[in-house]
Amino acid sequence: MSTSCKQTLEVTVPAEEVEQETQRILQEIGARAVLPGFRPGKVPASILRTRFAAEIREELIRALVPKYFQMEAENRNLNVVGSPNIRDVQLAAGQPMTFRAEFEVAPEIELKEYRGITIPYREPKVTSEEVEQRLEQIREQKAEFVNLEPRPAADGDYVVLSLEPLPGQVDLGKQEELVVQIGDPDTLPEFSENLRGASPGEEREFEVRYPDDYGNERLAGRTVRFRAVVKGLRKKELPELNDAFAADLGDYGSLEELKEELRKSMQLEQEYRAQQEAKNRLVDALVEMHDFPIPEALLERQMENQVRGYLEAMAARGADPRKLRLDWEAIKEAQRGQAIRDVKATLLLDRIAEREAIEVTSEELERELLRLARLERQPVAAVRKRLQEERAMGRVISRIRLEKTLNFLFEQARKVAQD
Repeated sequence: MSTSCKQTLEVTVPAEEVEQETQRILQEIGARAVLPGFRPGKVPASILRTRFAAEIREELIRALVPKYFQMEAENRNLNVVGSPNIRDVQLAAGQPMTFRAEFEVAPEIELKEYRGITIPYREPKVTSEEVEQRLEQIREQKAEFVNLEPRPAADGDYVVLSLEPLPGQVDLGKQEELVVQIGDPDTLPEFSENLRGASPGEEREFEVRYPDDYGNERLAGRTVRFRAVVKGLRKKELPELNDAFAADLGDYGSLEELKEELRKSMQLEQEYRAQQEAKNRLVDALVEMHDFPIPEALLERQMENQVRGYLEAMAARGADPRKLRLDWEAIKEAQRGQAIRDVKATLLLDRIAEREAIEVTSEELERELLRLARLERQPVAAVRKRLQEERAMGRVISRIRLEKTLNFLFEQARKVAQD
């Protein structure tokens, strides 16, 4: 098997084809050329060839090189990946055009036995304790906050305050109604220590040291001095867990009925997570089984996609990537290992789908378009039109096909119980 996906072709365009295309270009140029001493459309071809030689050459290359490269690639049954690098274009009057095309092709993959791959699988099981924890989370979400009479803040109180960094600190702006629970593990210690004992109307200044891994990257690892004004105190009141609580959440006849629905929902969640974990291991095993080269064009595209995702995640956390002095080439290169795995996985799944004749039905495509429409809160027709205009429908179909292939492999896999 070849150790590289790179290939080179020497391509020749017949002289008569070059001349025929030249005549077409001359007609177009002649129709719009304005030269002293000649009426529009009456400039001799010999003068046009001389005067517009560079433009004619450029148009010939643009028109003939892609066409003849594609013809040659199809004649040789080459599965070209990306765009070719065109070099050494030779073009002279009355002579054939020749050029060299350097490009990459999809690798030839000799599939190993992919049915029955052994993978560890954790059988989902929802415990009563987990149901109670989920129920308690819902109860917390339904809690009501009641204002307290003015007094010094104590542990467990929710302090309502306005908060702003002092001049010269990080530019966060003023938060008019921030709520902080005194003594809560999720509250930064400096807030609890400096607000404990403060009464409504009281103003305090203090420094906060943010952890290096803090979610907002503008604050991570920084020490900021704030001015805080306590505006009020609140306490949290949790609803009682009874049949009325269940009825308030939906069409549940009793608390036990709500618990059973929670158990079913959590079972589905755990099954999904367990299957995703097992499928990831299956893909890892599949990649490990196969050794083949991958096109640099696909690898480069995958690394760029991963870096784009990294930037979007940074922006979502409140950081402006443009203002950070980061070595983007180093960040991109750090994605190489994962990118190689992902590209190999895609190529393997695509090859297996081809062998197993796995295709996407119109019903499956419509379901996916409906899902996207709901996410985007757009009509299905609008989503379909956007994908067609962006020429992205093929990517959607490919994603569905790969997911179907992965599901097929998961069903065929030999699953070993995992504790």
